[in-house]
Amino acid sequence: GLVILELSKEKPQERHLDRQAAQFGAAVAKVEAELSAQIRYLTQVATGQPHEGSSYAARKSCQLALNRLDYARRRLGELARACELMLEQ
Repeated sequence: GLVILELSKEKPQERHLDRQAAQFGAAVAKVEAELSAQIRYLTQVATGQPHEGSSYAARKSCQLALNRLDYARRRLGELARACELMLEQ
């Protein structure tokens, strides 16, 4: 807005105009960087990828360990039943 106001004057001050244009460019770059960071974060969250502040990796590791434990229990139970059957014969 200030740039347009300065341009509407008969004799715009180039330094003032350049400074305001540079400030506007810096503000646009900052907004773009923040939007890019938000898009990256939301992409990670939406796809279930681990991200800063996430406990996804820890939860996944824990769930896999519980699955392995459950599988080991089932296999040991099957082995125990097989041993009991062999001993009965």
